[in-house]
Amino acid sequence: MKAIRPIVITIILMLTATVSHASQVTVFAAASLTDSLKQIAADYETSSGDKIAFNFAASGTLSRQIEAGAPADIFFAADETKADALEKKGLLISATRKSLLGNSLVIITTPDAAALHSPGELTNPAIQHIALGEVQSVPAGTYAKVYLEKLSLWPAVAAKSVPCENVRAVLAAVESGNVDAGIVYKTDAAISKKVKVAFEFPALDGLKISYPLALVKDSPQPEAARKFLSYLDSAKATAVFQKFGFIVLSSSPAK
Repeated sequence: MKAIRPIVITIILMLTATVSHASQVTVFAAASLTDSLKQIAADYETSSGDKIAFNFAASGTLSRQIEAGAPADIFFAADETKADALEKKGLLISATRKSLLGNSLVIITTPDAAALHSPGELTNPAIQHIALGEVQSVPAGTYAKVYLEKLSLWPAVAAKSVPCENVRAVLAAVESGNVDAGIVYKTDAAISKKVKVAFEFPALDGLKISYPLALVKDSPQPEAARKFLSYLDSAKATAVFQKFGFIVLSSSPAK
């Protein structure tokens, strides 16, 4: 037993060293990325030993938190303009910024609701309440407004809109039956069995849904964060994003 002791001590020291070098990377990410990123992080934590913590919210809310000095390592938004604003203020490391994912917008209703064949039907009197992301802070709401403005439908829809704090809140409002319809990303609709896609918005000139990510300048864990950034652009992470319905874009830098 005495001969075994040094080996046991060595193993304990090695394990202690591994734990002590593990880092926690904090990712501020758009709410629509919740399910895909949680799965990606679980796989990454197993292989890397690092811990990935998330703050999921509307991209506008997250950008304001970073501006206020919240400790974040990575910003993963659902809107290029939110990343643009932080980058202009020197709060993101430009060389690390990438436009990684794309998505599309859909109108959702409960499964038993009457069919909708076009966005114009949102103006029908039978549809009294429409859940939308808050247009000032939630990219899905901003995208929806731009699209509906191009179709000259925004004033009528806005009068019926129920603003929500993020796209998952929109999904929940439709699932509960508290509203007649909602506008979310296609990926959000795909995770719910309590809603149906009534209409998918086609690609529209000047409306590109893009998810940028970048290292935050004052990252508490820059080395570990860079490693996770790289993993998010790997084949394993790409497969997960695609499974959840995201469009994986070029991995070249956004700017």
